[in-house]
Amino acid sequence: MLYFNLNPVFKARRIDKPYTFLVKAGIAPHTATKIISNNMHVMRLNHIEIICRALYCEPNDLLAFKQDPNHPISENHPLVKLTPTTPTTDWQEQLRTLPLAKLKEIGKILDQPESQE
Repeated sequence: MLYFNLNPVFKARRIDKPYTFLVKAGIAPHTATKIISNNMHVMRLNHIEIICRALYCEPNDLLAFKQDPNHPISENHPLVKLTPTTPTTDWQEQLRTLPLAKLKEIGKILDQPESQE
């Protein structure tokens, strides 16, 4: 079963007030409440685009997959890639405590132009 899983993206972007963020991005308050409470079963494409633009992400970053015992799929099915994994690290905390030399290495990677895919 596919579902919207925005909390990891909000956490990665350090968004403490997702409702306020969504409303400021252009999502109607009622819709923002449904999104935050994970009570959205249908979402308009323009809402997905608004959220992706605001969070600088792609739609796959917003979706997660949970295996339905009544409709099993094989382990190599592409939907399995959307199964959430528990992050082992708090990125912000790790960056805060990273030695300066490692931060400079990360800076060099970030300064490289993105490759064309």
